[in-house]
Amino acid sequence: MIAKLSKKERHKQLNKKIQENPFYTDDELSEIFSVSVQTIRLDRMELGIPELRERIKTVAEKNYQKVKAIVGSEIVGELIDLELGKKGISIFEPTSDMTFLKTKVIRGHYIYSQAESLAISVIDADVALIGVANIKYKYPVKVGDKLIAKAEVIRQRGNKYFVWVKIKIKNKEVFRGKFILVSIMEDISQKRGDEISENSD
Repeated sequence: MIAKLSKKERHKQLNKKIQENPFYTDDELSEIFSVSVQTIRLDRMELGIPELRERIKTVAEKNYQKVKAIVGSEIVGELIDLELGKKGISIFEPTSDMTFLKTKVIRGHYIYSQAESLAISVIDADVALIGVANIKYKYPVKVGDKLIAKAEVIRQRGNKYFVWVKIKIKNKEVFRGKFILVSIMEDISQKRGDEISENSD
């Protein structure tokens, strides 16, 4: 929490904070600067800083351009960070039409789709498919929950990529999955190479 500042200094610090982390909510910023949420909103408007949803969208659009193995529009959630071949992060906020009617719990395949599409996104290959998925749902997810998925490429063996994906709501892990993905193009190239080698023999 920052001690109360003059408006000019608060604007300067607010700009700096959002440049460092564009994913701060207005609520979080109001706590940091010890002012009301309304004050933060007015500050943003004066500084020309868009709301959180627009900031996430801008960052995601830049990351979609890096993706090779999947079309950006097929990714479930917003891709907010991507280091191709290494790791990635996506944010997903399920809506009411994704729930079971009786329990109001989000259907599992939406959560799986976030994990699956993120796992494919981090692969540094033109075509990659899920070969094996070992998954665990740990807690129910409801409307209003913000799912933050983090994927990490643990290792690569030939045309196979081993990827861990963990999904959290704040600090609580609600899903984890270990995926083995296969790069199809590498597989095809390898087979062609073997065929050429056999023919030359």
